[in-house]
Amino acid sequence: MAKVLILNGSPHPHGCTAAALDEMIKVFNEEGIETELVQVGSKDVRGCISCGSCYKTGKCVFDDLVNEVAPKFEEADGLVVGSPVYFASPNGTLISFLDRLFYSTHFSKHMKVGASVVSCRRGGNTASFDVLNKYFTISGMPLASSTYWNQVHGFSAEDVAKDLEGLQTMRNLARNMSFLIKAIADGKEKYGLPSVERGHYTSFPDGK
Repeated sequence: MAKVLILNGSPHPHGCTAAALDEMIKVFNEEGIETELVQVGSKDVRGCISCGSCYKTGKCVFDDLVNEVAPKFEEADGLVVGSPVYFASPNGTLISFLDRLFYSTHFSKHMKVGASVVSCRRGGNTASFDVLNKYFTISGMPLASSTYWNQVHGFSAEDVAKDLEGLQTMRNLARNMSFLIKAIADGKEKYGLPSVERGHYTSFPDGK
């Protein structure tokens, strides 16, 4: 059975972001997609210190939730990242978590499907959405899209329940993501995954 790993970057496990993710989980269940939700936003997670230890050990030097989630990410066919909007950006705890998760894991993320979800009272949503999507697009992960930007509005979960278009967007997002996961699995079996070139890194080390 296909599986989607869902990260809630909000410190509130039953807040606005959770309401959006719960709407997606209902659809994933209908589509026969297994889900696992990990609460990230309330954890004590520090940022990457660029020590390079993960290249020697295969895991982050800080043995916390990042290393716990890494094997779940490797196993998953898709990743949903949800975040509240703080100063027109995702939650800082979530950013620290994602920096270390993506940098310290050296397994291929190629063709795992990614989707980001943001919740806000009013503004800053598309800027936060853009930040989260960059983790996927640098990793060869196709983005699942919906019928609007993947966002809900409200100051509480009760407010989000009134955002009918936002909830509709979450349901369509989950349906599209389910289709992509299944289609990629079929394509992998029929055609194999696309090849990936590596080796060229533009850094101009010779100063030219």
